[in-house]
Amino acid sequence: MSTLTAQVERIQEQLQRLRLIRVAEELPSLLQDASKKDLAYSDFLEEVLSREIAAKHERLTTMKTAMARFPFHKTLDSFDFKFQPSIDPKVIKDLATCRFIADTDNVLLLGPPGVGKTHLAVGLGLKACALGYRTAFTTASGLIATLTRAHTEGRLEERLKLLVQPKLLVIDEIGYLPLDRLAANLFFQLVSRRYEKGAILITSNQSLTVWGEVFGDRVIATAILDRLLHHSTIVNIKGESYRLKEKRKAGLLTRSEPFTDPVVRDPDPRNAPTLEPVAEADR
Repeated sequence: MSTLTAQVERIQEQLQRLRLIRVAEELPSLLQDASKKDLAYSDFLEEVLSREIAAKHERLTTMKTAMARFPFHKTLDSFDFKFQPSIDPKVIKDLATCRFIADTDNVLLLGPPGVGKTHLAVGLGLKACALGYRTAFTTASGLIATLTRAHTEGRLEERLKLLVQPKLLVIDEIGYLPLDRLAANLFFQLVSRRYEKGAILITSNQSLTVWGEVFGDRVIATAILDRLLHHSTIVNIKGESYRLKEKRKAGLLTRSEPFTDPVVRDPDPRNAPTLEPVAEADR
C-alpha cells in the first residue's frame, strides 16, 4: 500500500467519524479531479463542503418525505396544467415557494373527483419537505378515526399536540363522507389549535357552501371556515377527470358519458354555512 493510499484511507476514516459521509465516499475522485484541474486549496475546500451540504440536504429531504407519509410521489412538474385550464399556474408556482407555510396561511383545493387535487397537494407537500418544513399527510377519514380513537382513550390532548407540530398539515378528501357531530367538533378543535400557528392544506370535492352538510352542523362549519379562510388561498378546479381521460383514451368511455362526477349539493339552503362573525365564546 502506497503512502498516499494509506493517507487517503486515514482521511476517509476521519471524515466518517465526523459523519461527513458523502465526502468520505467521494474523496478519491474529488482528489483526482482537483489534481487534474489544479484547484486552489480554497476552491477544493469549497467543493468538498458544497458536496457534503448537498448530501445532508438530500438526506434530510428524504427523511422528511418519508415521515410525511404521502400516498404517492408526484411532483408539480408532472402536473398537466394544459388539461386543467381553470388552474392558474402562477398561483401554484407562488404556492410552491411555500411562503404560505412561513406565513401560517391555509390552502384549499376544491373541485370534483379526478381533477388532480391530491396530485397538487402532494406536489406542494414535497416542495415543503425539500425546503425543510416538517409535513404530515392524512386523509380526512384517517384523521377523524385517529382523533376519535384518541378521544375515546382519553388521549385527545396528546394527539392534538402532535398534530400541531408539523409546519404543514395536508388533509385530503374532506367531504367524501359526512361527519357526525363528535367528528365535526374534533376537527374544529384541530383547526382551532393550528390557527395562525401552522399551515393547513385541504382538498375537497364539496363547495364551501355545503360544508354545513358535510360537518352536520352549520354553526361548526362556519366556525371552521372562519379560521381556515382568514388567511388562505382557494383554488377552484372546474376541469375534467384525469382518470376518466385515460379510460376514454383506452376506448372504455364514450363521449356521451359524463366525464366528472357531479358535486353533491345540499337541497336545503338552510344548512349552508355563512361567514358571519363567530361569537367570542366560540373562538
